[in-house]
Amino acid sequence: MTSSKPAARRTVLHESDAESGRQLNSLTGWRRFIDRPPAPPALTSRSTWQRMPASERDLYDESRLDHHARMLTVATSFVERTAICGRRLVLLNRHAISARRGLIVSGPAGTGKTIAITQLGRSHELLDRARHPLATDRIPVVYVTVPPAATARMIATEFARFLGLPVRARSNITDIIESVVGVCTDTRTGLVLVDELHNISLTSRHGAEVADTLKYFSERLPATFVYAGIDIAESGLLSGTRGAQISGRFTLIPSRPFPYTNEWKGLVATMEDTLRLHDHRPGTLTGLDRFLHDFTGGMIGSLSHAIRGAALDAILTGTEKITKKSLQAIPLDHTAHTAASIAAKTATSP
Repeated sequence: MTSSKPAARRTVLHESDAESGRQLNSLTGWRRFIDRPPAPPALTSRSTWQRMPASERDLYDESRLDHHARMLTVATSFVERTAICGRRLVLLNRHAISARRGLIVSGPAGTGKTIAITQLGRSHELLDRARHPLATDRIPVVYVTVPPAATARMIATEFARFLGLPVRARSNITDIIESVVGVCTDTRTGLVLVDELHNISLTSRHGAEVADTLKYFSERLPATFVYAGIDIAESGLLSGTRGAQISGRFTLIPSRPFPYTNEWKGLVATMEDTLRLHDHRPGTLTGLDRFLHDFTGGMIGSLSHAIRGAALDAILTGTEKITKKSLQAIPLDHTAHTAASIAAKTATSP
């Protein structure tokens, strides 16, 4: 961006809030996500670990805790299907003047919707960087979340916040939208990811205005819009006049709990390979893949939470291994328990 741009636009690359740097819905946080994560810590021998001075061992254990706390991204078939469909839509929309097509990822909580759309965004941004290696003023992807009880001004502010644009109390929604559109146009934004879409209710005036604002953004920006939310198809968001406009232009990809198949077994094996525990016996988790499926209800988010939580406990308690008992000690979300209960009833029904 050149010095002739308005001051609000020039601030887009100068995000200084340290907390926002850890959040996907800020430009700083998104770029940290795009960059490669730190390499997994090397696992020393148990004897070397035990001989470490206390301060050195604390740092070593902290690096392992930090490693296991991160969310591992696995290229599941659902993630790959979302990436392919999203890439296709980006290409189809490249020369569209209006009525651009979009994508909706919908399903129960914990089935990998956010993972899928953020991986789509990551691949799009990396491809854009490869094509324009010398450009420093491009923002190919914008990621925002819909706040609970959102208003039109709130969703416009979320776009501005991602870009690092200042929003003052006296700023009206028109000014905010114009600033966002100006920056996104200048920086060649080609993909807009909108998460937590289920927070919009078309039965309320504010919800309808939020839907209209998103539609207006999609008409003003030469970008492909991707929405994700919990059970969008059943929420009423695609019904009525406004809903018909959305459903008529958006492809819907449903996310579901994983069945107990070779893909599930592969997920468990991949996650086990990432463990950095001194006494964990390789193959323990793959031997428990059926139990893990029943325990989590096939929810990939719950599977990751259970394994990562048990790994953290193994380091904190000094057991240095994951067992069936330690996995059972990790409290899971209600959705996973419900799915597991339904699966158990189905399995035992005549």
